[in-house]
Amino acid sequence: MFSFDPYSPAVDADPFPFYRTLRDEHPCFWSQEANMWVLSRYADIVTALNDWQTYSSARGNLMTELPNRAGATLGTTDPPRHDRLRGLVQHAFMKRNLASLDGAIREAAIDALQPLLGQRQFDFVEDFASKFTVKVLFRVLGLPPGDEVAVRDRAVLMVQSDPATRQKGPAHIAAFNWMSEYASGIIAERVKQPGEDLISQFSLAEIDGERLSEREVLLTTTTLIMAGIESLGGFMSMFALNLADHAEARRRVVADPALLPEAIEESLRFNTSAQRFRRCLTRDIELHGQQLKEGDFICLAYGSGNRDERQFANPDVYDIDRKPRGHLGFGGGTHACLGTAIARMAVKMAFEEFHKVFPEYSRVQEQLPWMPSSTFRSPLRLDLAVG
Repeated sequence: MFSFDPYSPAVDADPFPFYRTLRDEHPCFWSQEANMWVLSRYADIVTALNDWQTYSSARGNLMTELPNRAGATLGTTDPPRHDRLRGLVQHAFMKRNLASLDGAIREAAIDALQPLLGQRQFDFVEDFASKFTVKVLFRVLGLPPGDEVAVRDRAVLMVQSDPATRQKGPAHIAAFNWMSEYASGIIAERVKQPGEDLISQFSLAEIDGERLSEREVLLTTTTLIMAGIESLGGFMSMFALNLADHAEARRRVVADPALLPEAIEESLRFNTSAQRFRRCLTRDIELHGQQLKEGDFICLAYGSGNRDERQFANPDVYDIDRKPRGHLGFGGGTHACLGTAIARMAVKMAFEEFHKVFPEYSRVQEQLPWMPSSTFRSPLRLDLAVG
């Protein structure tokens, strides 16, 4: 009898056979292990993303939520408050402001590469991606230098869950509490001495003449730190994995860096790190012959929708000529990822610099260790042989 457990190490290692069975045989599937419905077809996921009135985010959007987070962040509020909240930080991610970050992002990539010069093998996740992403995030948010390692370690723990209990364990909660205390200190400093950084602007912002509550400011700040580090780091690691496993595509991209943007889009479709997010039904509905009730949680399996042959031809093929418009690598609808422009730019620049130094690379491990997370999917370690 078929089952789908998003907390299973087997799903972490290779979710795509499960996704195919879900799409073909169980497009609206009740997962006993997750205690929620799973939507796996592209069209159903897009419908849910665009219908926030029915598929609400107000009770949390992570498959396993952090304590007291729901209802106070961009990802866990519905319109109209979501739209006003989003507007307060939108400008920091607008393309017209990205030019000021161009030099800093490229410098971060070059700096992260320096310790790797002359090496024949290294861990892409720890030795390059994590160092690069933290440098970029600290610049965008205006976080003080010197805290990079501690912040990155806690951010990674925050998105993980315990496969045995299917909940956040003591280490994950402790990481969240540490990040909350850390963010509180930063926010207090910015309120006293505001700057041009995102946290300063957000801490002092108002909606309809009212300042955001301390809880809203704090939880949105911690979420931006967590998502900024993990989403960008996971995005980079999955892109490196795809290029390492597809030598022809990698050589074409190295020979012609102008192909990087399309290779990045195809990677977001083919093997996105953002695999599954949840919603909660606000009314009873019927879908694929199933009766779903108000209050039921729904898993939107982005990773499955991106491999749906009803939307993408030959979906299990990594094709950098595909131009996969409409992929779900950054979600979609009301809660589409806020940092798409900076993420695309950062990854493009990082790999431009990486390929100048390491044009040839392949992965060493046959079996990769995967991050235990019901929401995100990325390798904990990715050893590359270079040269």
